Amino acid sequence: MAHIIVVGNEKGGAGKSTVSMHVATALARMGHKVSGLDLDLRQRTFARYIENRTAFKKQSGLALPSPRLSELPEIEVSSLRPGENVYDHRLSAAVAAMEVSNDFILIDCPGSHTRLSQVAHSLADTLITPLNDSFVDFDLLAHTDPSGEEITGPSVYSEMVWNARQLRGQAELPPIDWIVVRNRLGAQRMVNKEKMERVINNLSKRIGFRVAPGFNERVIFRELFPRGLTLLDLKDIGVKQLNISNVAARQELRDLMKALKLPGVTVDF
Repeated sequence: MAHIIVVGNEKGGAGKSTVSMHVATALARMGHKVSGLDLDLRQRTFARYIENRTAFKKQSGLALPSPRLSELPEIEVSSLRPGENVYDHRLSAAVAAMEVSNDFILIDCPGSHTRLSQVAHSLADTLITPLNDSFVDFDLLAHTDPSGEEITGPSVYSEMVWNARQLRGQAELPPIDWIVVRNRLGAQRMVNKEKMERVINNLSKRIGFRVAPGFNERVIFRELFPRGLTLLDLKDIGVKQLNISNVAARQELRDLMKALKLPGVTVDF
């Protein structure tokens, strides 16, 4: 059975699609068979990223290892029994088709609460939640007191993950390995950064997730998207000397892949 990675967060702008594409491409470059599925049916940023890569490969003639893009199949509504949800069946059919020929399935969820996202979380073997290093984003995980130091209770997204864990338990499936990825960390030791680190580590012990390093804000991510490229493709397209920022970004990706601890994966780039 393929290992299912879900990238989810109910807030837009946290870097979900960038994380999705880099994790999926890193796995493909390490020799694993990977399929990607974008559940944001309107924006389709992850899907567009893969489509851009396919077009660039055709134009340039480069044989870049890549994830395959899958789509949700159409389901005949008349075939459903009373009370069945068409989106449940579309997602189940897509995953069933991908499982037979892939080592990993990566599902990118929209930045909002949808039925598809809810079901996808219950399918996750590994759940990656990118989070900007901000109390605005942290509020989706937990509420804090006015000082930002004391956690007063879980928030909407944590409750959804809890429900997904309950469903997996009822189905006697292995528990979700939940990793919160801190994106856009400042380079300097600031009061807000230190406070965020304390409350995230505190919350991780209370509701059961691991914390992993993510990506800093870098212009290169925006520059690579139109060609569907990632940090690991730079030398293949003729970049002979990486600048300091690019080297640091590759190290961030390497650290993230190691922190995920995916089964059968040895990080060798």
